Amino acid sequence: MSKKEQVFMVESGNELAALAASQINYHVMGYFPITPSTQIAEYLDELKAKGKNTVNMVPGDGEHGAAGICYGASTAGGRVLNATSANGLLYALEQLPVQSGTRFPMVLNVVNRTVSGPLDIKCDHSDIMMALNTGWLIIMGKDPQEVYDFNICAPRISEHSDIRLPIIVSSDGFFTSHQKRRVSIFKDEKVVQDFVGSFKYNYSSVDPKNPVTIGCYMNDPDLGNNHVQMAEVFDKAKKVIKDVFADYEKISGRKYDLVGKHKTEDAEVIIFAAGSSVETVITAVDNMREQGKKVGVVWPIAIRPFPKEEIAAALKNAKTIVALDRQDAYNGLGGNLSAEMKAALQEEGITTKVITRIYGLGGRELYIEEAEELFELGFKAIKDNVKKVDYYTVDAGKKEGKIPAGLKPMSFEMQDNGIKVEMGADEKLQVSGINLRNLTKQAKRFAPGHGACNGCGIFSGINTFMRGLKGHVVVLFHTGCGMVVSTGYPFTSHKGTYVHNLFQNGAATISGISEMFKERQRRGEIPADEQLTFLMVTGDGGADIGMGPIIGTANRNNNVIILEYDNEGYMNTGNQLSYSTPLGHATSTSHVGIAQQGKTFQHKDTAQILAGTHIPYIFTGVESQPVDLIKKAAKAQWYANNVGTVYGKILSACPLNWRSEDKMGTKILDAAVFCNFFPLYEVEKGITTLTLDPEKMNKKAPLADWFKMMGKTKHLLKSENKAILEASEKEIARRFKRLKAMSEHPDL
Repeated sequence: MSKKEQVFMVESGNELAALAASQINYHVMGYFPITPSTQIAEYLDELKAKGKNTVNMVPGDGEHGAAGICYGASTAGGRVLNATSANGLLYALEQLPVQSGTRFPMVLNVVNRTVSGPLDIKCDHSDIMMALNTGWLIIMGKDPQEVYDFNICAPRISEHSDIRLPIIVSSDGFFTSHQKRRVSIFKDEKVVQDFVGSFKYNYSSVDPKNPVTIGCYMNDPDLGNNHVQMAEVFDKAKKVIKDVFADYEKISGRKYDLVGKHKTEDAEVIIFAAGSSVETVITAVDNMREQGKKVGVVWPIAIRPFPKEEIAAALKNAKTIVALDRQDAYNGLGGNLSAEMKAALQEEGITTKVITRIYGLGGRELYIEEAEELFELGFKAIKDNVKKVDYYTVDAGKKEGKIPAGLKPMSFEMQDNGIKVEMGADEKLQVSGINLRNLTKQAKRFAPGHGACNGCGIFSGINTFMRGLKGHVVVLFHTGCGMVVSTGYPFTSHKGTYVHNLFQNGAATISGISEMFKERQRRGEIPADEQLTFLMVTGDGGADIGMGPIIGTANRNNNVIILEYDNEGYMNTGNQLSYSTPLGHATSTSHVGIAQQGKTFQHKDTAQILAGTHIPYIFTGVESQPVDLIKKAAKAQWYANNVGTVYGKILSACPLNWRSEDKMGTKILDAAVFCNFFPLYEVEKGITTLTLDPEKMNKKAPLADWFKMMGKTKHLLKSENKAILEASEKEIARRFKRLKAMSEHPDL
């Protein structure tokens, strides 16, 4: 091998992970967006739209589903990629030992982020440490150059004939993933592909000539044998990683080892750290060396296999080691990395004093001055006793402090809308008393001052819906734009009780709240005549990742309302496609270019999916038809409080990502209704009723009229995309015809 031609670029870690993946040209990427790893899929799709790769990008319904897609794809004999962060990694965690235990290689980029709750999207290492015992190889890049290099080395390590294990390339969220740096990349993608080599599989799930059983049931001693074999592979992996790094040095000129070191030969105090902070510590080392102080830094590049001998050798001559952990294992020893480092020293008989400091939680940066201060702490520890394990630049707060005061509670009268809901003789609810002028006197359940974008339809839509609710409401929000912009600690925009849980489990959580309320009433702990309405709000794709628990709630028929604001994408993570994104619409994971024209499959009809669970009430609505929406809200409350689960879906404008004018929100929503894309109807006790029929009103509009209003769809009006427009029109017409037939024939 000889050094190959490279060019300089200024790119971020996420961009470089995507570029490496594009140059390798993986067979399949199963993915689901989560900040800050999302950009990897976005950039890879953008490169695909430009014709730079042919990666089959398969969107999951959540990180667990994405991991399943990747596992299935890897069994079928091809090269597989994924990327995730934080709770996304934890949601997929169940799948990781399945992948490693059955020995199917793949590459997973974990862009490190704080695990919630409370929710925080910034960097620490609480996520990657959760993966230590999954049987995956793990290597960590401290800067964007290493992210690129390690993503090229990773598949070759993972697919090595002596290894055949999946591998994680870990990097720090925002510090490494988003900060742009000057890097060298290979000019010719063939250099990368030749280095990685063609994919070779041992077994395939799509080879009928050689049938295999994958993931069989095992008892002792077979399972034990499986784990022994994996342990032996991890022992071999050290040499394989070193060999791959050595070969990579020949073509790149960049040298890597299992452990990184800087000025440690004569260092009296060494900081042991990992990730992006290492670069800060290196600068501090250079500064203090100029002052004549003998300091150095050691960092692990391979975390699994853990290079214990190499770490011990690099640290053995220090008088004090200051171990920095970006997470805590709550074991009194510090985080996982420092605890394992201490074990490695003990095993080698090294008695050097080690002090551990837990730092940088929730994205707090480590500054050069602080690194120098930590070195000084190490010098102090040579002579004096200092606390062995402690938090650095973090404290527990003042015990005498008070929780920030929330908003004053609203009385029932403040929430009385004057609307009457009664069961009619036809066994359908009759709603009366809706007066839009009088409803302006009703207190809003959201205080002004949230941080939503100009023209955002979430709060105007939900506030309109809540006009139809009477009395006290407990609200749960899935993670999403609505949650993030309304609850920035220590402030809140919610005037009533508010609870948050993650995308995938909000429906189950609101069910638990509702059931506990009823049980406490049954036991006499809460007055029997006290009434609360339980509302879960989901959106930003939350009815994809959260669909399982939503259906579970519907099957149990819990007394809750589930309200979906559908803005046609994962907007809180940057406008990636969701299953509700319509065919052909442009998002950050369905780019428009010479090789593709937006989303490649039709939108999901959540309301009709829920109709299949036979819950008592389902509806659709838009704020541009306020009386219709308020009437449905009043019905929803009655059914939720008296019968069972209600599901409602409102279309919510997103000017930022729909690329439309802020002031056009209600007009765009009406256009979606009158072209029949978003029909307004209800399903009450199994009977479907269209509540607005554009055809009967002689107001049916062409789909193109809706598309003209948004930048994300204007490409669909071009002659070369006529087939996509016609396919959309055909499917929309089919679905509306079916709804109309059900509305005209109650038995359907």
